[in-house]
Amino acid sequence: MTRALLVVDTQKSFLQRETWQASSNPDVADDVGLLVAHARGRGDRVVWVLHTEPGTGNAFDPAVGFVELLDGLKPQEGEPVLHKTVHSAFGGTDLQRILNGWGVSEVAVCGIRTEQCCETTTRAASDLGYDVTFVVDATATEPIQAPGSQPGRTLAQILADPLTLGTEDVVTRTVYALSGRFARIATVAEVVGVD
Repeated sequence: MTRALLVVDTQKSFLQRETWQASSNPDVADDVGLLVAHARGRGDRVVWVLHTEPGTGNAFDPAVGFVELLDGLKPQEGEPVLHKTVHSAFGGTDLQRILNGWGVSEVAVCGIRTEQCCETTTRAASDLGYDVTFVVDATATEPIQAPGSQPGRTLAQILADPLTLGTEDVVTRTVYALSGRFARIATVAEVVGVD
């Protein structure tokens, strides 16, 4: 098949952050699971990508134990699991070589976080010549503090700050930035053909 689903950073690391309580899509694993089942059913390829920050001691450090897929998500035999240390799934991984080896020309992107690793992966895929579908409701993000905000604030303080960018605004901005430039924007229902 010429299509692949890229599942980006749907990992337990994010659950360790207080800001995940304000996630745009706390059930993102369910939405990703629907896309994975659909891709497998069509005979498309599935690639799993996990973000790592070795040696940091934070939730993205593999030694801490949270760099694993969210419950309900599991690769099948033959589905690569790649580890990255930058925002793009193509950066420092074999992703492009794998996709080209399979003859893939179309990719769909889902995962965490909408505007960060998912968007960056989408832009990189487009620049590399892939036809990209960004499955917006199979992504998730968290509120973004204004530049220069005091570090270490609680979630309540972040949400109370009128300069904080809420998740709805983050998702909308990402859709505007990607649509027609880097990707086709779609919903899970549109991809799997469910009304």
